[in-house]
Amino acid sequence: MILPSIAVAVVLSTVVQAHFQMQYPIPRGPFVQDSEPTFCDGYTDAVNNRTLFPLSNGIINMNSEHPSWTAGVIVSTYQDPNNFSDFNSSSGYQTVVPFFRQNGEGLYCFSIDLAAAAVNASGIKDGANVTIQVVFNGGDGNLYQCADLTLSANMTVPPANASSGCTNVSATTSSSAGTKGVEVGSGIIAAGVLSMAMLLLSAL
Repeated sequence: MILPSIAVAVVLSTVVQAHFQMQYPIPRGPFVQDSEPTFCDGYTDAVNNRTLFPLSNGIINMNSEHPSWTAGVIVSTYQDPNNFSDFNSSSGYQTVVPFFRQNGEGLYCFSIDLAAAAVNASGIKDGANVTIQVVFNGGDGNLYQCADLTLSANMTVPPANASSGCTNVSATTSSSAGTKGVEVGSGIIAAGVLSMAMLLLSAL
């Protein structure tokens, strides 16, 4: 029964190599592949040179290395969030982009409106320092990257970041995924990976 074991290993190793890189806003530090499954890609301290970011009509620009994935964005109003507990609901956590599913590798951008979140969360306002955390799951567990921002009601997204070849946010085929299969800080393996492995095993 060596073949089934090899088949499962191949499936898992193929999926686990998927990553994503946030292009805009600027993440806390250079991308570190091995640290991506940890809090903020391994960067636990907020940066001093925060990115000036629109309070309304913002854009997140990222690169996906997986053909099918789920993503969402949460925000912390702590000045220096350095662990997952600073992003939970009792500590100023707010979902600002509900988790959604999308197909396709490469550059992808989507909208984020922090002003809309301010209706239900204190501390999100013009001039405020906040930190967003993108939670990405390509089927092998959650990956995380953070960006420290200073919000501005008068700022707009720089053209280079709003239209640098990524998917038009108004023409996506994504749909809301809720929070199913995405648990902050858990590093779970998505059911799709196991299903793929079982299908492969049944064919042997």
